[in-house]
Amino acid sequence: MSEQSLPHHHHDEKVQRRIVSDMPDNETIAAVSEALKQLGDPSRLRIFWLLCHTEECVLDIAALVGMSSPAVSHHLRLLKAAGLLDTRRVGKEVYYRAADSDLVRKLHTTIEEVARISCPD
Repeated sequence: MSEQSLPHHHHDEKVQRRIVSDMPDNETIAAVSEALKQLGDPSRLRIFWLLCHTEECVLDIAALVGMSSPAVSHHLRLLKAAGLLDTRRVGKEVYYRAADSDLVRKLHTTIEEVARISCPD
């Protein structure tokens, strides 16, 4: 943080400098914001939670969440673009699963804590 004069002085300057120095960079904030935006849709949130526990193809995901496969494909595209999903191709079939990242693990845990559910055995 460059030395700047703030309009109001509510905190000790050392504390304020530490807080600002620990603030995530713009790229990190943008990635988290995009992930949260995608999970703000109930259908995508259900699909994401499901894929945190299993790897499935579009047709099986559609059957499990009670949606059409084109609708599921649309949601999967958005979740994948946000970095929340990984894919694996076997022949013509594409399998989706939650990405193996710290962000995904934390989002998964947060969803389960907020919803007061636990991972299936």
